[in-house]
Amino acid sequence: MVSRVLASAKFRPVPAIHHAVVIVRDLDASLRFYRDGIGLDLLQDRQVEGDWPGLFDAPSRSLRAVFLGDPQVPDDHAGVLELNVLDGDVPAGAPPSPPVTGFFLLSFFVDVEAALSRLAALGLGGPPRRVDLPGPGGPITIATVRDPDGLRVLLTPGSITRSA
Repeated sequence: MVSRVLASAKFRPVPAIHHAVVIVRDLDASLRFYRDGIGLDLLQDRQVEGDWPGLFDAPSRSLRAVFLGDPQVPDDHAGVLELNVLDGDVPAGAPPSPPVTGFFLLSFFVDVEAALSRLAALGLGGPPRRVDLPGPGGPITIATVRDPDGLRVLLTPGSITRSA
């Protein structure tokens, strides 16, 4: 009886972040930052036609979508970063500023020092800001850098809420 009930029940997935989208001006610079610097892998690169003006006020019906992440982890189990290049004129974003309400940063699990070294070698990220924090498994160092469009990116070596 229980198995029939479970088999017929419609399960809702637990809410989780599927992916984040960053509109970029210079795709090559952004790929160097996120792929070569942060260490994400290219999952997919495609031109997509759709009602982007109707969905999110884009300037045209065409965009290039480049998906980055971990090819070993299905995208329904881990977040994916999507870089978009929109056809048409897209205004520049606000200049970097202190925190304000709204979207604040992207955060990635990485070997912080290795990622900072790769970014520095690529001439990307700007001067990193580091902070040492107590973590559940001992002290950790986190750092922030800026992507080529000025978006704040947090680099963290692991969970700040769960012990190893």
